[in-house]
Amino acid sequence: SLAKFDKIIVFSEPQKNVLEKLGVPKEKQIIIPNGVDENIWKPLCERNKKYDQVKNKLGDERIFLYMGRIANEKNVEALLRSWRHTRNNNCKLVIVGDGPMKPTLENSFSNLGRDKLIWWGAELDLETRVAIMQIADVFFLPSLVEGLSLSLLEAMSTGTACVATDAGADGEVLDNGAGIVISTDNVAAQLKTIIPILIEHPSFTKDLGEKARVRIIERYTITKNINSLEKVYMDLKDNFKN
Repeated sequence: SLAKFDKIIVFSEPQKNVLEKLGVPKEKQIIIPNGVDENIWKPLCERNKKYDQVKNKLGDERIFLYMGRIANEKNVEALLRSWRHTRNNNCKLVIVGDGPMKPTLENSFSNLGRDKLIWWGAELDLETRVAIMQIADVFFLPSLVEGLSLSLLEAMSTGTACVATDAGADGEVLDNGAGIVISTDNVAAQLKTIIPILIEHPSFTKDLGEKARVRIIERYTITKNINSLEKVYMDLKDNFKN
């Protein structure tokens, strides 16, 4: 049915290739990735009231973060299983979000105290979410299924080091050093290896965060996204006129 449309917008080259194999002509497909506002999601320039409020709530430990929907396809359980075997080393995992798997996971990992794991819950306030991202050292996205995660782009734009699976277009976003890409196969085992490295080498996480921010500015700003979308529709409009 997609092949019947004049243009199909996809996130990445791999997605384009998949649709082409399914019968959608490549000339009908246009790659336009999601974008974020880099002026909102940005590294901390100076502390503010909201930042201080969030910092006081989280404490002085280094923060490792998941922010998003808590559902089966997000594979948060793999992250929690890996974190359970991680030495504390003055670090906390913070889970921000809600979803059908949250009660089950909270119960299954109730042995992890607040010194090691914080269930933040759903957060609707934009400034608070930005502050949490700014405080976090590392953002995890262990998803089994994705398109192109806005949470991942927001974390990158904030200058947070990112670890994500190669689901959807997420691997392409982080390729060539903008983050750490892992396979969707046996996520927990991979994270058990990666997490201690990130904990023991904060300078490495800082470097990853800086590269992530550069990648966003180069490719994934909301301005680039809107300009590309406008061009698609203007071109279609001109074609219909002709």
